[in-house]
Amino acid sequence: MRLSDNFRIRKMKQENIIIFAMTLFCIGLTGCRTTSLKDFEGNEYKTVTLGTQEWMAENLKTTKYNDGTPIQMVTDNEAWVKLTTPAFSWYNNDSTENKNTYGALYNWYTVNTNKLCPAGWHVPADGEWMTLTTFLEGFRIAGGKLKEKGTGHWKSPNTSATNETGFNALPGGYRSIEGVFNYIRISGYWWSSTEYNESSIFFWNMVYKFSNIYKSRSEKYCGFSVRCLKDH
Repeated sequence: MRLSDNFRIRKMKQENIIIFAMTLFCIGLTGCRTTSLKDFEGNEYKTVTLGTQEWMAENLKTTKYNDGTPIQMVTDNEAWVKLTTPAFSWYNNDSTENKNTYGALYNWYTVNTNKLCPAGWHVPADGEWMTLTTFLEGFRIAGGKLKEKGTGHWKSPNTSATNETGFNALPGGYRSIEGVFNYIRISGYWWSSTEYNESSIFFWNMVYKFSNIYKSRSEKYCGFSVRCLKDH
């Protein structure tokens, strides 16, 4: 065997070792495997696997349930406040500006239909949000790992945002109990499917100033973003 052949063999072995090491690194790293899915309308979403969970890496923006039934869009503030039925809106009632980036804002009655996410996916329960938070080493730092980097969408300073998970959390704001839109670019709010009591639901949020992820409660008729989680 010639020296040049030995060199090529050694080089191939080194390359294989590097590839194997990178594979192990990706297995241990959050958010290394990404795929995509579509909702009933054909909107396509990136997804990301974090630990044992596969999440949407974008906010939901469908205007139809997964059986094709339209979801009621409500623009009027007074009408929104009186709702006890499913509905959605775009932030500031402006789909052109906000749909593709931030997705829709849904009240919890929409979540509770169990038909909002694409087939085979669901709105995560409170415990499933907690599983994600624990996987990312707790409330104090998980938000930074989930938030989109930079200040293109988040208000400065977007503290500790690395998006190392690929989750790409965005500050879509929310629609309040008065039907008013608040806090776009400042905070992101995401429903869980878990009721705290008859009138309120657990939700999770992140803020531009902090690296934390927060768990709180809201009335059912607020409008929040939705991230879907793949069924096991």
